[in-house]
Amino acid sequence: MTSVLADYLGREPVAFVLLAAALAGFAVVGVRLSVIDWRTHRLPDRIVLPSYPAAVLLLGAAAGAAGDWHRIPGMLGGGAILLVAFAALHLLHPQGLGFGDVKLAGLLGLYLGFAGWDELWWGPVLAVVLGGGWALLLLAARRATLRSSVAFGPFLIAGAALGLAVLG
Repeated sequence: MTSVLADYLGREPVAFVLLAAALAGFAVVGVRLSVIDWRTHRLPDRIVLPSYPAAVLLLGAAAGAAGDWHRIPGMLGGGAILLVAFAALHLLHPQGLGFGDVKLAGLLGLYLGFAGWDELWWGPVLAVVLGGGWALLLLAARRATLRSSVAFGPFLIAGAALGLAVLG
């Protein structure tokens, strides 16, 4: 997303401001949800759900202001793809992936889909790598067992942020 942000800065300042506001919202909500999930293993609907229309509005307005209309179906498709994919994973193993993670994945899919298909793929992959690495560290340090639960929301957010920063 950094390249999109730089492109908008150079050619369409209004789109830049709108995209910067969307990314600032991503950062604020991401940090807040990460802290809450890390402490409580919960991703509150009162934070996640209002973030959907805010993201759609800001990202959509940025794309429109820049004339990048192709980003809008990418954004909506990305949100839907990750929501459905994570819902399927939740249905297969509800103890392994909470429904809060499903809703969060849909939100993150909006940002990742806006950036592009590569980002949409790599965001969740990086989340699994980061979360799996953390779980392995906990196991190796004997601070967790195979039955222990690990908050996945912070890793979903970190994976999405890395995907947006590095790939986009």
